[in-house]
Amino acid sequence: MSEREVERGSGVAVWRQIGEALADDIRNKLYGPGEQLPPEPELATRFSVNRHTIRRAMGELELSGLVRIEQGRGTFVQEHAIDYAIGRRTRFSRNLAAQGMRGHLEIVESQLLRAPEVARHLGLPRTAQILHVQMIGKAEDRTIDVAEHYFDPARFPGLAERLHETNSISRALAHYGIADYTRKWSRITAAMPSAPVARLLSQPKTRPVLQVEALNVDLDGQPLQYSMTRFAGDWVQLTVSDTE
Repeated sequence: MSEREVERGSGVAVWRQIGEALADDIRNKLYGPGEQLPPEPELATRFSVNRHTIRRAMGELELSGLVRIEQGRGTFVQEHAIDYAIGRRTRFSRNLAAQGMRGHLEIVESQLLRAPEVARHLGLPRTAQILHVQMIGKAEDRTIDVAEHYFDPARFPGLAERLHETNSISRALAHYGIADYTRKWSRITAAMPSAPVARLLSQPKTRPVLQVEALNVDLDGQPLQYSMTRFAGDWVQLTVSDTE
């Protein structure tokens, strides 16, 4: 544990000194990746300050990317980024399994809507109904992405129910005879998340996410699925490959 003491009247804010002391503890491996930091009351006693000051220090550490704050659970040292491959065949669970991690998808909501730009990507009339499914992707128990997926409900009747049953896009599409599909294109940008997306990712809305817009096609080259996926930038490192 850092022996650094808080110096009042030094010209450096107390909360900043506390943040620097905790950052030293993390860099010196006192707390390892994924490990929980002591709770606020314990830290308040250690530094002889109130919990509001500790909260301010923790907030700055989170903004710097050293820790993540999970509501109701505590503050944890940020783990190293997960390598997530984007290629001709991008599969969530397979990506994580290759790194020895359990990955699974969960549906947040699904609805029918009209979205002319999405319809264009799917090769449908501008006024066509579109099935929108919002899903979160988890690595172990940590949410690493929030994705908006769009399908043609006329081509895949009952798809929302199949996705609820399987929590897998590949397995759900297999029900309709789609044995395989490939990525036609991807566009990767950095963007600021909306408040709901930031909440699902358990990160501040002031921290950018990696945004991947993509179109998947069937083996005949017909549009199958348009998606917009937002990855937690502190958790995921995207790699692009031309291979399978």
